[in-house]
Amino acid sequence: MTATVNTKRMDLHVSPLGRVEGDLDLRVTVEDGVVTQAWTEAGMFRGFEMILKGKDPQAGLIVTPRICGICGGSHLYKSAFALDVAWRTELPPNALLVRNIAQACETLQSVPRWFYALFAIDLTNRRYAKAKGYDEAVRRFAPLVGESYERGVTLSAKPVEIYAIFGGQWPHSSFMIPGGVMCGPTLSDVTRSIAILEEFRHNWLESRFLGCSVDRWLEIKTWEDVLAWVDENESQHNSDLGFFLRFGLEIGLDRFGAGCGNYLAMGTYLHHEKYNRPTIEGRNAALIQRSGIYAGGKHYEFDQARVREDHTFSFYQGSGLLHPFEGRTEPIDPADAKRQGKYTWAKAPRYDVDGLGSVPLEVGPLARQVVAGKPGEEWQDVDPLFSDIIAKKGPSVLVRVLARLHEEAKLYKNVREWLGELDLHDRFYIKPVEHEFGRGFGATEAARGALADWIVLENGKIANYQVVTPTAWNIGPRDSRNVNGPMEQAYLGTTIHDPGDPVELGHVARSFDSCLVCTVHAYDSKTGKEIGVYRIGETG
Repeated sequence: MTATVNTKRMDLHVSPLGRVEGDLDLRVTVEDGVVTQAWTEAGMFRGFEMILKGKDPQAGLIVTPRICGICGGSHLYKSAFALDVAWRTELPPNALLVRNIAQACETLQSVPRWFYALFAIDLTNRRYAKAKGYDEAVRRFAPLVGESYERGVTLSAKPVEIYAIFGGQWPHSSFMIPGGVMCGPTLSDVTRSIAILEEFRHNWLESRFLGCSVDRWLEIKTWEDVLAWVDENESQHNSDLGFFLRFGLEIGLDRFGAGCGNYLAMGTYLHHEKYNRPTIEGRNAALIQRSGIYAGGKHYEFDQARVREDHTFSFYQGSGLLHPFEGRTEPIDPADAKRQGKYTWAKAPRYDVDGLGSVPLEVGPLARQVVAGKPGEEWQDVDPLFSDIIAKKGPSVLVRVLARLHEEAKLYKNVREWLGELDLHDRFYIKPVEHEFGRGFGATEAARGALADWIVLENGKIANYQVVTPTAWNIGPRDSRNVNGPMEQAYLGTTIHDPGDPVELGHVARSFDSCLVCTVHAYDSKTGKEIGVYRIGETG
């Protein structure tokens, strides 16, 4: 970490910010102890779109799951739907159910792994040593040795065992294909999947994490319900979720990290009887976990045609806003780009909202749960909890984390239901016509947020392919109007208590599921002399 200091102003450069995916850097200006400017910098070039250009249309099914080792199944899910739309396929109900089961299992795995291995270990930082709950935080969440850490990380592997039963492997499976899925599960596969899911519920979700039944947690509809639930009985009070809420409020995680306050969800989990002929136009109405925009205090329908990517401050040729169907990936030398004021490889996704123009939108669990607050059909995810919390408390690190934890109980219920709806005597695949020309859009909600592909086919080859990830939505840079990206905005106003160990920066990044340095080196940027070494997350 670089720290450049004068009397009241300090510039911090944290590199890398990531604990798992360490290509994200952060620069902030701190004045009188408060962050006044922020720049998020993606330090590595991806270029998967360039790899796919000119390839066979099905190349995306192989290449895009390799974009991420954590949510490769989510990449496969939206890539398959993009080609389904372009080829105008027919999908049997079983194929939609299996895709949903696999996608949800990957997210079920991601929640405890992210919470214990990435987020919660920062609660053991010495910054909180004087807090009443500190010793308890260390006992539960200390990396590798914490009682809850070990169990949570270990049992997080269970849901993706179900993914592997249907997909043959996890990660990097390519079993979702245009027209369906490449599997023919047996009754034994289904009963084994149910047994694994129930083990996950019994040994972690209810016994350790919630301290109550899934159904009891899902009765909660307001912030007052949340607080009452914590103190309802000893089991819930002492559960990992109960403790996180108590300790998070004690150390003030509800008082910073708000962000832009506008949200986007592209939705996921297509109903097995309502999306058998995939089209862009028919997608919104078939979603179980719905799409939508919440901006300026209003709900809007999601329309992929309103998505743009701004690359004014990104290491690419030119500037301006382009829809992904017309998107270009033309990298330039970062040294030359920096002379033009550019500072990151990430583009800046924006969405054209009526009356607001192209604005940055936060994606992820909080966005999904805010969108869930609008009225919907009986079979869709309708949930008023986070509309209530946002109205009463506003967004923050604590609220963003709670939204992700809240989804775990819902997804368990979804997967259990879908496993019971499979018809083992029916088809899982319908061979499609491989059209030489077409355009397709496929999207999902990875654990981190909205993830989408746009594909253009010409003469039986990929003419253009654009992937817009949740990380790009959240950590994207300023745009042509010089408006900060969502995570950059979330840093503004954050108080840094110790510039030598700015754990608050990590809390914000990890609430979006980004990462913080585990070892921080601070040195004088002019002389290069190291002035201190700090390790974040150690105990004792």
